[in-house]
Amino acid sequence: MTITLSVSPRFDERRLHHLCDTLEQKYIASGRLPHLQLLISADEQLLVRATMGSGRQDGSPLADNALYRIASMTKPITSVAFLILLERGQIGLDTPVADILPEFAQLNVAAETMSDGSFSLRPPASPMRMIDLLRHTSGLTYSFQQRSAIDQLYAERQLDTFQQKRSSDDYITALAEIPLEFSPGASWNYSVSTDVLGVVIERVSGESLDSFFERHIFGPLMMRDSFFQVPDDRIGRLTDAWMLDDTGEISLYDRGAHSRWRLPQKSWSGGGGLVSTAHDYHRFCQMLLRGGELDGARLLSPKTVALMTANHLPSGADLASISQSMFSESTNEGIGFGLGVAVTVDPARSLLPGSAGEYYWGGLLSTTFFIDPVERIIAILMTQVMPSSAFTIRRELKTLLYSSMIESRA
Repeated sequence: MTITLSVSPRFDERRLHHLCDTLEQKYIASGRLPHLQLLISADEQLLVRATMGSGRQDGSPLADNALYRIASMTKPITSVAFLILLERGQIGLDTPVADILPEFAQLNVAAETMSDGSFSLRPPASPMRMIDLLRHTSGLTYSFQQRSAIDQLYAERQLDTFQQKRSSDDYITALAEIPLEFSPGASWNYSVSTDVLGVVIERVSGESLDSFFERHIFGPLMMRDSFFQVPDDRIGRLTDAWMLDDTGEISLYDRGAHSRWRLPQKSWSGGGGLVSTAHDYHRFCQMLLRGGELDGARLLSPKTVALMTANHLPSGADLASISQSMFSESTNEGIGFGLGVAVTVDPARSLLPGSAGEYYWGGLLSTTFFIDPVERIIAILMTQVMPSSAFTIRRELKTLLYSSMIESRA
């Protein structure tokens, strides 16, 4: 394990060491995770950089500049791309999705599943709007929810894969053939909504999603190691990825040297397709913390970032009260949802230390980030084991980090 700690009058250095030692003992030494990287800053200064474990099955040490499949940590980036178009006046949060994706004009809601597997249908009580895609109130779903016959259809038709074997137009056509779980705006369900949002961005901008990201986000922010397809000259830095089976045994999911992320795709997943580094993602988070600007490159206005990170759930609800499904290891009480990120509304109800207004998200392979605009903290954790629901490391990271604080800005 390599650790770099910077002295800060706001944090106890011994407790920061304890944070790293605890995670190393509980997850790396025990074999529960093959590797782990932490990048934490406070007041825009490096606080903790820790790299531990093996990046490849052969036991080679994890590199400081390792590349990770960030899965759903792609979603905040796609949401920022949409907000760039919003600031240009090209689209609105209240724009009906069918205005851009006419394939969705005839969507119905599944009222009841019949004995033969068919559905009785009813029209939605309200149209799907762009805000429903951003906050996951669209009525779409993910197959891994494994709750309903609609989830099963998503699985059969492979509608929530990281790598797409069909064009974005074909993907939208396939989605439009399946009824919604509920009327848009009536509930919350984690879903392929952000993948649909990626197609919206392509059609409004006239650019492919990878081109839009590079020209309007990655290039301006100097995120040199973020992409949907890993270049040949950087495949050596992509870690192996693992998965847990039902018995808790770990096995290889995707070998870095021969990864499917090195291959071209017919379309790009705005909901989970990106590869990045801790350093690059920290720059993205810095831009948000600074109100939409970093090193002279302004992506968004401060008011738009404030809008993004407010709770947009209907009637100010939290996820625990409105969600049709749960995910990860979180209880989600006191947690709202903004435009592509979860938002802490009430830290006490979340049963974790933190600040009201903190926002965050994570990925299926157990990556996570959070930004605390009150304490001006950014924390990024990278690893590569799925599913994330098997671990409580995200909650432990927050607890250990805030317990290291000796001076609060609040």
